[in-house]
Order: sequence, then C-alpha cells, then structure tokens
Amino acid sequence: MSPNHPILVVEDAQFSYGDRTVLHGIDLQVQPGEIVGLLGPNGSGKSTLLALLGGLMALDKGRILLDGLTVNRPDSAYRSRLGFVFQATCLDDTLTARENLALSARLQGMGKSQREARVESMLKASGLGSRADEPIKTFSGGMKRRLDIGRALLHEPKLLCADEPTTGLDELSFHRTWTQLESLRDEGKTGILLTTHRPEEAERCDRLVFIADGKVVATGTPDELKSQVAQDIVVVETDNPDEVASAVQDVLGLETRRDGSSVVVECELGHEVLVRIVESVTRGRIHSIHLKRPGLGDVFLKLTGASLDRDIIEEEVAA
Repeated sequence: MSPNHPILVVEDAQFSYGDRTVLHGIDLQVQPGEIVGLLGPNGSGKSTLLALLGGLMALDKGRILLDGLTVNRPDSAYRSRLGFVFQATCLDDTLTARENLALSARLQGMGKSQREARVESMLKASGLGSRADEPIKTFSGGMKRRLDIGRALLHEPKLLCADEPTTGLDELSFHRTWTQLESLRDEGKTGILLTTHRPEEAERCDRLVFIADGKVVATGTPDELKSQVAQDIVVVETDNPDEVASAVQDVLGLETRRDGSSVVVECELGHEVLVRIVESVTRGRIHSIHLKRPGLGDVFLKLTGASLDRDIIEEEVAA
C-alpha cells in the first residue's frame, strides 16, 4: 500500500452487547508514520474497538480494513500486519528479556537468522541491551512495557495497537516509553493507534479521535482541538457546586460546567473573573480557585459534558 494511503480504515463500526449498543458508527483512519490517539474515559468503547480490530469479536455493521485486508475472519496474512500491546504485558517473568523475544519470534515463524537479528534489534530499540540476559521479574514496570512494545514489533507490523500503554508507569518510564513510540513513528513505516484517557499522553499524538459513549465526538490535532477553548479556564473547588454555579451564572452571567465537585468557567480575562467569583460566592463555600490555560481535558469536557476521569461501568472486552 502506498504511504499516501491509510494503513487502517474503520468505517461505520457498530457493535452491541445484546441490546446495549457500545459503538455507534465509528469512523477513523491511520496513516503510516502517524500516531493516532483514541481519547475517552474508561468504558467509552475504546478497548472494544481494539478487540474488534484484532478479530476477537465480529462487527454488527461497518468494516475494518488493515493494509487493504478486511478484519472479517482474519487470517495469518491479516494478523501478520498487526502488532498488539495490551494493558497487561504479554511476557513470562521467569524468562530473560532475550528469551521472551526469542519465544515470540518463534511463534511468529521466524527462522534462526531472522529471529536472532530481530531480537537484537528490539533489545536495542527498547534500551534493554545491557539487561538482555536477566529475568524480567527483576525489571521495573517501565522496562517491561518497553520490552512488550519490542515484542509486538518483532514481525515488523504495518500497524501497532496499544491499549493504555502507559497506565501505572512513573514519569520517567512514561517518557522513555513515548521516546520508543516516537522513534517508531519517525521511521515512517508503521502506523500507531493507541487508547488513552490521559490528556498529557494525548498531547503527544499526531491526531486525536475523541470518543464518548461509543461515538466519535471530534477529531483533529491536539492544537486544533484546543483552539475550540480559546479562552481562560477558572476552576472552583467546592463542596457546594450547585450553589457556586448558580452564583456565577446569576451574578456574573457566565456559563459554567461541572467536573465532579469542581465548577469550571470558560471566560476572557480570567484573572479578573477569578476575583469576581470569590466576591460573589458566600464566604466559606470555596475551598480553592485557580486559573489555567485550556488543555485537552477541558476540550473534552466542553464537547461532551463528561470528565476524562469518570469510569463508565460497561462489559467492555479488553483487546
């Protein structure tokens, strides 16, 4: 397939668990050398979409094409184009890093010379060459994650799917994992589709697809999406959000949004509005108040009315 054509095409993907619709006609594309992030709260349908893409379940309607091949009844030709990084690593703690990769390469049907070359390449790309012969039960979570990404790339797939790839990682491991993903992206051969509910992770994607309640709400680059909230954001922390919201609306004539117990106000001249809010609300009702520039979490809240921190209880199948 030409680099000018998408490696992944999802058209009108619909799926239900019984009578409950989980995906409502999802459309998205991924180009080679592009990182596309599916941003939404837990339970919004992200992992279900990856499970469908991997062939674990069948679409009710629509189609998924990977490098021109349909996901329906995927065969070895389809699967050879796809690499998966799951939320839980697919590694054997009793084996060394090298042995884990060698085992995966054998399962991919690689011959000895190809297997040895790919294992060494992935150890280097993962930054784990010096720890290659140590059992991975001694590795940190971030080291295991980087090795797991290497495992998924052994067979040089056209598309890498990563389900919440940095969940549970510390800040240093987060940045090292993203350095690995960005290096892969910069090679220009592989497309990357990842799910996340973390705005700081979404910021590093080339393009984003906002998903809420199984629907695509918006798409665009991080900067394009943030431009939809071009004003200041004032956040009021309070135990009385309804009372505070009413005061802001009645006295200042400003619209508010709820984010859990917080009241969010989008406005111009936020430093002035902050003072007026404190003056207009009954003393003792505000625990804290601060001004910030809008981020992707604010955009998502504005477009959907929902916070990225919420958990939706669904029978969602992890890819």
